[in-house]
Amino acid sequence: MTAARHSPLSTSDHQQLHSNGFALLSQAVPQDWLPELCASFDSNIAESALWPVPRASSWNHAMVDLLPQVQAVCRLPALLAVVGALIGERFFLAQVEGREPRQGGGHQQLHRDLSSQRPGDNVSALVFLDDYGPHNGATRIVPGSHRAQPHDAPFDFLDESRSLQLSGHAGDILVFDADLVHGACVNPSGARRRSFLISYFAEPLYASHLKTARLRNVRMDTSECFEPGSARA
Repeated sequence: MTAARHSPLSTSDHQQLHSNGFALLSQAVPQDWLPELCASFDSNIAESALWPVPRASSWNHAMVDLLPQVQAVCRLPALLAVVGALIGERFFLAQVEGREPRQGGGHQQLHRDLSSQRPGDNVSALVFLDDYGPHNGATRIVPGSHRAQPHDAPFDFLDESRSLQLSGHAGDILVFDADLVHGACVNPSGARRRSFLISYFAEPLYASHLKTARLRNVRMDTSECFEPGSARA
């Protein structure tokens, strides 16, 4: 696997990232990219029967992983810097697809996506293509919930008291540890909330990733590997 480098985070940003388990990158996607990205999403929406594993009917799902501009979004330096800081070792881009909750759909119970072999080896990113908030079912998260302390009781996924529903603008990117408790919300208005869901894995997961790539409809080349940056003062 080839390796690419990117700029490191500052020490304070690195510490805050690991404490919270996520970062919200404001306007990380160039604004002049958004019209084409939105058009690409819309033109590549695929019904459930076209996916290897059926998809929920309350969502729009778009096959976008072969599009050059989507690949460019997945490789934005600011995004890779946060991913590298969370994973902490060589990592690769494993998957990207488009998701959008339809009106009245999209609710998810709070959950964790779960690391695979060690805490922090799996990181997700949500690239928002539309403004998002309570009106269109924006994601909610529980800051700091990615690492349980020895004295902590098991997390109650029905308890919403610590959850924070995000709001922001098209071009923002949410980057989070797979163990961070999170979930989408119902889209009550039907207003567009298109996003790209991206997965990055630590390099030791590459062989297992290849075994399930077809089931996850991964069509792109995933052989490129990225080097994490070191925190700087």
